[in-house]
Amino acid sequence: MYGIYLAKIQHTIVRKLFKEKTGEIKKESELTDPDYARNKLYKKGIGLMADEKMEEAAQTFEQALRIDPGHVDSLLKLGYARFHMDDYTGANEAYDKVLQIDVTNADAWNLKGLIHYELKNYEKALECVEKALDSDPTDGMAWYNKGCYLSILNYVPEAIEALKRSIEIDVKNAKRAVKDRDFENVKVDEGFRRIVEVVVLESIRQGYHHVGQIVWTTMLGKAEVEDAAKKLLAKGLIIKREKKQGFHTQEFYEIDPELAGKMGVEKKSKFQIKKKSSASVQHLKDISEAIQAVKSSIEKLDVEETISNLDVFIDPTKSGPQMIEYFFEEHREIRLYKIRLKDRGMEYLQSNKQKILELFDNMEMNVTKKLRNIITQN
Repeated sequence: MYGIYLAKIQHTIVRKLFKEKTGEIKKESELTDPDYARNKLYKKGIGLMADEKMEEAAQTFEQALRIDPGHVDSLLKLGYARFHMDDYTGANEAYDKVLQIDVTNADAWNLKGLIHYELKNYEKALECVEKALDSDPTDGMAWYNKGCYLSILNYVPEAIEALKRSIEIDVKNAKRAVKDRDFENVKVDEGFRRIVEVVVLESIRQGYHHVGQIVWTTMLGKAEVEDAAKKLLAKGLIIKREKKQGFHTQEFYEIDPELAGKMGVEKKSKFQIKKKSSASVQHLKDISEAIQAVKSSIEKLDVEETISNLDVFIDPTKSGPQMIEYFFEEHREIRLYKIRLKDRGMEYLQSNKQKILELFDNMEMNVTKKLRNIITQN
């Protein structure tokens, strides 16, 4: 195989010399990039996976690994392809090879955990995902998986805590969790019920005001939606209204007006086309003030105050919704900074001080531009 590969390289060089003389120029990368053949096979394998041709994809990744046996990405994708072919032994072998190269590879540990999950070895799955989180505590899917394994093993408080961490990183995990049977053991817990409340509140915010609509969009049961709505009403977060339709009265829910101003309610026409409420000068001013506060605490290297100030940009009752609307990517970065600060404290703040300040400096400039645009338009 190696001799054939060398012959092909030599043949390519001869063809290039010929084409240069005839005015045809071969792509430089094929000759100067030693990883060209491997990368070409790797990309081909990715394409086959996208087409759900897992067996062909696995064979292609194996070809790439004959050229470069230590290519971690090819090993990970080979394991992934084998996993989806139900070849758990083959998948595990691929992930073990990754860990021989880099024992801290979070993806390999997380994926090994999924193999043990499929084999119902939940304690082993938990051990693997914990090693993944030791390497990368900002992996939302790993936290979600940890929550699943803990729930199955009936460690209820720990499962809820892991799920909350996953939702902090990616709010879509809340909606995923309420439909996931792996959380059956924790669904009666008050902590999980609060997660259901978040999902129902977000559905109402998006313009789904009737119980039937909320059931349809969240996949929750009718009783769960009604129970969550009752608690949201008691907390003053939503308002119940009635509308007469012929001889019938139809109940529907709306976000409390004060909370709606903070969250940025989305309205729908009867054709279900979303219309966002107009940008608020006050919202941008609130973000600007929050930026000043967090920059001050970062400069002072005050970890606790910085974590508290970062929360203003994330909390849905504060500037969280406006951050998602105006600064979506920054919102994600700030969530990750908060998690890393909680985990690593002063060491992380000192090492990343300038990087975090730069993010907020750029945000501050953009807030000023947005305010000018609004004032100019009015």
